[in-house]
Order: sequence, then structure tokens, then C-alpha cells
Amino acid sequence: MSSEIIKHNPFQSMIDRFNIAADILNLDDSIKQKLQRPEKQITVNFSITLNNGNVQNFEGYRVIHNTALGPSKGGIRYDTAVNLDEVKALAAWMTWKSAVTGIPFGGAKGGIICDPRNHSKTELEKITRAYTKALADIFGPEKDVPAPDMGTGPDEMGWLMDEFSILHGRPIHAVVTGKHLHSGGSLGRVEATGRGVSIITLLALEKLKIRPARATAAIQGFGNVGLHSALFLHEKGVKIVAVSDVSEAFYNPNGINIPELILYYNLNNKTIKGYPNSVAIKHEDLLLLDVDVLIPAAKEDVITQKNAGDIQARIIVEGANGPVASDAAQILHDKNILVVPDILANAGGVTVSYFEWLQNSLLESWRISQINKRLEDILEKGFETVFRVAVKHNVTPRIAAYIIALKKVAETQSVKEVALEAPLFKQN
Repeated sequence: MSSEIIKHNPFQSMIDRFNIAADILNLDDSIKQKLQRPEKQITVNFSITLNNGNVQNFEGYRVIHNTALGPSKGGIRYDTAVNLDEVKALAAWMTWKSAVTGIPFGGAKGGIICDPRNHSKTELEKITRAYTKALADIFGPEKDVPAPDMGTGPDEMGWLMDEFSILHGRPIHAVVTGKHLHSGGSLGRVEATGRGVSIITLLALEKLKIRPARATAAIQGFGNVGLHSALFLHEKGVKIVAVSDVSEAFYNPNGINIPELILYYNLNNKTIKGYPNSVAIKHEDLLLLDVDVLIPAAKEDVITQKNAGDIQARIIVEGANGPVASDAAQILHDKNILVVPDILANAGGVTVSYFEWLQNSLLESWRISQINKRLEDILEKGFETVFRVAVKHNVTPRIAAYIIALKKVAETQSVKEVALEAPLFKQN
């Protein structure tokens, strides 16, 4: 682990923002400590037999941060860099994300230390089923509802649902979201996070009185979130001048033809490497381009105090979780850059996950127009509330979002814990 990763611990970045909001709310210390810490941290170890006959052991995690507002909700990522601090931070972000958008879920996250690219589909199925067995008492439609994340998708969610259903002797579709449509998945779920990012981006442009047809954007990351953000913004007239994935970064001041790039990406083994109609640039230079909107949609802590002073974008919309480290916040604020926080900006995914869970629970199937309209309504309301609270308290939108989320979770927590002796707020 590099010193940079240690320095920019994602859990500590979350705690830094949490503490600012908690102090503004004057939260009692005992409540602060309770909401900082996960309700449960589970580490599991399991083995599978690989295709070559060797037996390999895997370590996995599931962190339940809070369940005050409802069943915990959060994705499962398969990645070699998965670690407990990262999973704890992501679980807490899910709690705040659900709270700020009014979704009746708590927060959770999970992960397995592995490189899915090095495993066959059969091996990935074995890994997923073994992980599900190890956490069968944790998962459940009214307890903890997983979803896809980095390195996972509808296949993994289908295997998880099937294994959980086998263990309980009946089909239980609502135990997981992000499934294939034929397994009880929802229309609009695949593109939900990217669609949500585009909705929030358009609202941010409107706030700064920038017309979409005159706006430029750079998008770091061309996975599910970055690709769909680029597509929906392109359709609204925003000129996407730069994109990147792990393989390469490209710039075209005249705008990149996003539908063409998506076609290239799909035909090129899910990578933009070698795309011919733009100029290759350094990955780090994409973040520093003179654009109206920068959408970091790849990973956490890509904007730090080292490069924040060189950011030229007028708006940063956090498509990824935690892409702006806490030590960069004041620098960006001093530069008058509007940062729309992750717990609002990328909440489209958990919102449509909630719709899928609801459809499964009610045995319903909603039209795509119905899903998209409900998504837009929820995100617009969340955006307006965050900016109203930001003005009221004279804080950044990020701290405003934390204030909204903490207040809602803390008040609900205190109501549920009738025997709680400590006061919710400090006594003056």
C-alpha cells in the first residue's frame, strides 16, 4: 500500500466531513460516536476449487454501517485493493446517500479480495456462492440487500439470489438488486447511476446559469457510470471534450462523438484504448482541463491537495465515491468551484435499486418512463434541499448533504432506541 493511499484513507475523509456536520448540528458525543462506527463488521474466509484443480482461499467483507432508516443497502466489489477501511467508508456513504435522497434504506458495503479478470465465469460463480453461504444469516430483503459494484454485475447478483433462495427453500428475489431482467431485475437499473449523475450535472449547470449546449465536460472513468453519464449529457447537448479509462485518456476540443466511442468501446473488449478520433493525453492531465464540468467517475481520492490548486473546472460532480479527498475541499472552495458531493451526485444507483427492491417486494413491474420520472423527481428534490441547507448554514453542498443525512439518521436512531439515556443534541 502506497503512502498516498494511507494518507488519503477514505474512511478518514468520511469522518472529517461527518465531524463538521455533527458539530454544526451540535450532536451529542455519544450519538456522534455511534454513527461514526459500523453496526457490524464481518470478515469471512472461504475456499473454492479452481478449474485447474487447485484450491484457493479468499477473504471477503460485509460492513453494515447503519439500519436506522431501513434494511442496509450497498454493493459488493471484487477487486485486489478491497480492504476494510475502504468498505467501512463506502458503507457509511451508503447510509448518508439513502438519507439525503429520502430512500428508506440504511448503509452497507461488501467486497472480496480478488481480481475477477483472472477467474473464469465458473470460478466467479463459485466465489459468489461461497460468499453468499458465508453471509446467509446477514443478507435478507428486510435485513441487508446487496447490489453490484466494481467487478460485479447482474451475473453475480443472480448467483447470489439463487444461492440465498436455495438456502431458504424458496425464491427470494428481493434479497439483491442489480439482477438481470429475467431474474427480477428492474428496467433502468444498469444506467441508473450515470443517468442520475447527468440529472445532477444539468441542475448544477442551471444553478450557474450555463446552458447545456454551451457547456463542456471532462469525464474520468468510462465504466458503467462514466459511460452513461457521457451518453446522457451528450444527448442533452453538452460537449464532452475528454474521457478516460484505466487504459488511456483522450481529448478533443471539438467534442468526442460519444455514441461512436461507445460502439468502439464495446467492439474493443470494453476499453477505449486506441480510439482514433481524439488525442491521447496523460490521465492526470484530464483532471486539470479548462472545462465547465469535471466528472470524476473512477475511484476515490483522485483530487487531493497536490492537484486541487490546478483544477480549472467550474463544477465538479462526483460520479465516483469520494473522488475529492478531504484535504482538497478548502482549496476548491477558495477557488469558487462548485462541488456536488457523491452522496447526492451518484445516488441514482441506490434510488433505482430501491425501485427494484420495491417491485420485487410488491410483485410489480414498472415502465421505464415511470422509473425515470420518479428518479428525476427524487434527485431534483434532493438537489434543492441540499442547496437550501447550504445557504442556511453558509456551508458547502457536501457539508449540507451531511447535515441533512446526519440529522435524519440521528433522529430516527433516537426514536428506535427508546431506552437511550444520552440526549440527541448537546444541552446548552
